[in-house]
Amino acid sequence: QVQLVESGGGLVQPGGSLRLACVGSDFTLDHWPIGWVRQGPGKEREGISCIDSTDGTTYYSGSVKGRFTISRDKAKNTVYLEMNDLKPEDTAVYYCAAGNPDGLGICPPLAWLHEYKHWGQGTQVTVSS
Repeated sequence: QVQLVESGGGLVQPGGSLRLACVGSDFTLDHWPIGWVRQGPGKEREGISCIDSTDGTTYYSGSVKGRFTISRDKAKNTVYLEMNDLKPEDTAVYYCAAGNPDGLGICPPLAWLHEYKHWGQGTQVTVSS
C-alpha cells in the first residue's frame, strides 16, 4: 500500500527553524514529483513547494520563497522541507503529496492540488511565542 509519512512538526518561536521529513512506504519517492501543501486554521489548502523527479528542479510559493528549502535524499527515500525564519502565519498542518508520475516527473503548478495522487496524514507546525 502506497503511503507517505510526515514527521518533524512541532511548536517553534517566531524566527525559528524546523525540518519536516516525508518518507515513502512501499514506493520510491524518487520516481515521483513530491510537493508540500499546508492548511492553516480556517484557511484553504495551499501548495507551497514541489521538487521534480527528473532533475530536482524546485518550486516555491511567494509566501515561503527564500525561507523554505525542499530537497531529496534518495538513499533514505525521503523528501525534506527545511523551514527557516518561521512566522506565526506559517502555522498549519503540513502535508507531503506525490504527484502524477505520468506527468514526466515534473511538478504540477503549485495551486493544482488535484494533480497529487497520494497524500500523507500531515504534521502540525505551530509558530508562537
